Amino acid sequence: MTALFGAGIGAVIGLGVVLTVAAWTGDLHIDIRKRGTSTDRLMVRVAAAILATTAGYLVTGWLAAALLFGVGAALAPSLAGRKARRTASIARTEALASWAEMLRDTMAAAAGLQEAVTAAAKVAPPPIRDQARALATRIERQPFSNALELFAAEVDDPVADLLVVALSTAADRQAGQLGDVLSAAATTARASATMRLRVEAGRARTYTSVRVTVTVFCVVAGGLILFNRSYLRPFDTAAGQLMLLIIGGLFGAALWTLARLGDAAAPERLFRADRGGVG
Repeated sequence: MTALFGAGIGAVIGLGVVLTVAAWTGDLHIDIRKRGTSTDRLMVRVAAAILATTAGYLVTGWLAAALLFGVGAALAPSLAGRKARRTASIARTEALASWAEMLRDTMAAAAGLQEAVTAAAKVAPPPIRDQARALATRIERQPFSNALELFAAEVDDPVADLLVVALSTAADRQAGQLGDVLSAAATTARASATMRLRVEAGRARTYTSVRVTVTVFCVVAGGLILFNRSYLRPFDTAAGQLMLLIIGGLFGAALWTLARLGDAAAPERLFRADRGGVG
């Protein structure tokens, strides 16, 4: 009966927690181009939050702990994936710089703009290879400017917006000096990537300290719950539950704030998939 009650409590609290967290972080927004992927991620969060909430209640018998477990499970993917997303963003920016240089060099060999895009797609850097090849396919079936806007929306990088504006202008108005514009965009992209790499290196020690602190806290708390429950008896009261929520909330807020501080402010996008291409 206790296990069934715990499962029910976990399901209700976990579902409420993950939906609240998803709405707060913006993860309830589902891109029409990536509906399946977004829905799958949300369902994984729901399942993780329900399981964590249920386990928290069954292990501790505290509703406050169940709530904190659910919040932690719902937020964990966002916190754990931030470094990987920053690394992928830097690699994508560098790939766009290389792609711009490929276009410039191909056009210097007396090739037209669309021919240069098609040729560069075959050897595009891995982070944007799929998008570049999709662009090369689209320009054969739809207007060049529309295909470029979709490319920028899929790559999802401010440098891609800059390149698309330059390429669209050159295609529509036969603008000169496109090679110089591509060179300048590549230089800017590489400088941005280098700066972000230096920032990441400077923050590495802080991230390591945070991971050590969180690990020690979790090990100590888990050890007390499993092997010295009498030490935590004050938390069995209503006041203790309230204090546990306050402590857990402050700890979680500190981790979330630290993670958000590590994200650079992104400039306003010109082309976004959720806006149908043009921002």
